[in-house]
Amino acid sequence: MAASPLAANIAHEITQLVVSGELLKGDHLRTQGLADKFGVSRSPVREALELLAERGIIVQQPNRGYFVAEVPEGNLDEPISDEARPVDSLNTYQLIAEDWLKDRIPSEVTEQLLRERYSLTKSQLNDILLRAGREGWVERKQGYGWRFLPVAKTAEAFEQIYRFRMLIEPAAMLEPTFALDRTVISEQRRIQSRMLDTDIKRLPAERLLHNGSLFHEEVIKLSGNPFFHQSLVRVNRMRRLLEYRSNVNRERLVEQCKDHLAILDLLERGEVVEASYAMRRHLGGALSRKSPISWSAATSEPA
Repeated sequence: MAASPLAANIAHEITQLVVSGELLKGDHLRTQGLADKFGVSRSPVREALELLAERGIIVQQPNRGYFVAEVPEGNLDEPISDEARPVDSLNTYQLIAEDWLKDRIPSEVTEQLLRERYSLTKSQLNDILLRAGREGWVERKQGYGWRFLPVAKTAEAFEQIYRFRMLIEPAAMLEPTFALDRTVISEQRRIQSRMLDTDIKRLPAERLLHNGSLFHEEVIKLSGNPFFHQSLVRVNRMRRLLEYRSNVNRERLVEQCKDHLAILDLLERGEVVEASYAMRRHLGGALSRKSPISWSAATSEPA
């Protein structure tokens, strides 16, 4: 079936959730839940689910909805459709991100300016802005136009983010309201273990970096203090654009996964203070190595 760029992109994102093990065989795919997750209406989600059902990645059960199927792993690497990786997702989206990082476009823009500059249709631009809004680096202005939000554009800003995280993440674990959630711990252990076993070698860099951020966001959420969690989510979004221009050091990610699993071990044993110290050492090590992102010696910016 022909698919809109937005539906094809959602289908690709759902496929990556299956590939990464975040969605397992038999999991129920609820249309409204996916619409909320991707910040879209239910219509493109339904279209994406139909695409995935055609490929056999999910199955539709009468009067019950869609469920993840058991499919050969190789099948997941095939394109969803001719639109599965739409031009706005891989090319123009990243070009706009690059232009914002390089200060080539103003912080406040109109849709007409963006359509003319990047030769986009209204529908294509809408898909791009929806995605950028979900990822936290653009917002609609009151009345008319759009505003690009502050992001980490330099190595110095990236270092400041890590120093901020070294303060809040270990401290959050020492909050009096910090409480273990065995379901969260188990799920993060599964994700990190799977990354070590297979995913670091085969998953796209964007998904690997997402899994790393998810670990820290899920742990800080256990603090019971929503302000810690909101702050971390915001700074993670601020550094996300750098990741579009980076080369992920997969060997270093092995070390990071091992650190994550060690922190989970301490939490499961109830050694929260020790886990807090381990988190600070973990973040300090990442800072001393300038993160898992390779910085260009020539430009002092992310490669």
